[in-house]
Amino acid sequence: MCSTPAQAAAKIQAAQAITFLTGAGVSTASGIPDYRSLNGVYHDLEAPEYLLSRDCLEAEPKKFYDFVLRLYHPKAQPNVIHQKIAELEKTKSVWTVSQNIDGLHQKAGSRHLVNFHGSLYHCQCRKCGKSVPWQEYLKSDRHEGCGGQLRPEIVLYGEGFSQSVLDQAVTAVAQGGLIVIVGTSFQVHPFCDLIHYATTDQIMAINQTALSLPVPFDMVQCSGEEVFSLL
Repeated sequence: MCSTPAQAAAKIQAAQAITFLTGAGVSTASGIPDYRSLNGVYHDLEAPEYLLSRDCLEAEPKKFYDFVLRLYHPKAQPNVIHQKIAELEKTKSVWTVSQNIDGLHQKAGSRHLVNFHGSLYHCQCRKCGKSVPWQEYLKSDRHEGCGGQLRPEIVLYGEGFSQSVLDQAVTAVAQGGLIVIVGTSFQVHPFCDLIHYATTDQIMAINQTALSLPVPFDMVQCSGEEVFSLL
């Protein structure tokens, strides 16, 4: 079943318990490129998954660092999607589980948030374990204190997920009376597997390209801004 942006907005407004599952398409309006489109950060790269992997971090740290620096957009500001989700938290039971590592949900004020893949803006030293300001990481991938390798606290290819993050995400999905998937192709595991923990049949996807899900859902084929600007 397909819905219009206005119908989607009305359904969000009517719901009292909402869980948003967000992806890279949520942040493109903030000037942050997605990964796989013609303008995405993976475009024209032969092995982008390797560049964002644990293997590359350890075997070719300079190549890893040079690529990760391209993912930082510290001047980017939340757009209407981030802003409206944060506003909804004030009057409804709202949780957001996001694939994004750009920090924009936090910047918009979301508090009930699970950063499923971590955040670029939390960095630590692999040698001494200390947290380091992300501004320091942008200058060098070596810790000034001990000389250890710095890294952002994001989940790389070849790394597992912490049980606490998985548990938080599952709980957030299970308590949603309405599940809203926004700005993601919803094909990356285990993020897309979260839909199996939904306890409601009220599931909606807002994305510019149509999705295929293993459960019944309403498809709203448009940009997220078209829906959230109506809230």
